[in-house]
Amino acid sequence: MTGDDVSARITAYIRERFLNGDPQGELRVDTPLLEWGVLNSMNTALLLMFIREELGTPVPARNVNAKYFKNIATITAMVLDLAQDQQTTGVGTE
Repeated sequence: MTGDDVSARITAYIRERFLNGDPQGELRVDTPLLEWGVLNSMNTALLLMFIREELGTPVPARNVNAKYFKNIATITAMVLDLAQDQQTTGVGTE
């Protein structure tokens, strides 16, 4: 999966689940999700489940922080890095 694919899937999920479809089209890859209150504890938990189940990438607890969940671009980069680590080490693969 490419970075564009991951970003598009995360964007679509956030739009549908947390922004009622984003009718104003305000969500961008650099939208500050934490500052705008899009990601709170419940929404972050749901997003983590989506990333694990739909993208096949479990996110370790050490990555659940503002650095990685700042915006869609940082989430995408984290997912790609974790997926690459999974492929390299075989950790987290079934």
